[in-house]
Amino acid sequence: MTGPARMLTGDRIYRIHWMPGTDTLRGICHCGAERVAEEPVELWEWLLAHPYGHQSPEAVAPTPHAAPTRSVVPA
Repeated sequence: MTGPARMLTGDRIYRIHWMPGTDTLRGICHCGAERVAEEPVELWEWLLAHPYGHQSPEAVAPTPHAAPTRSVVPA
């Protein structure tokens, strides 16, 4: 008999665990971020969209805007 299986590690490992007794799934990204949902597709989309959505709203980098326009001030 072989020994216990070792858990994979690395920077591209994603996990989805079923929470027994519920219809709830927990997605865990390699960066340590977690999300709970009932739909596996929702979790996979979130995991594969890394890093978008993995940070708190305060830490999300702003999107680039078009060059600022100058308003004309009447003389």
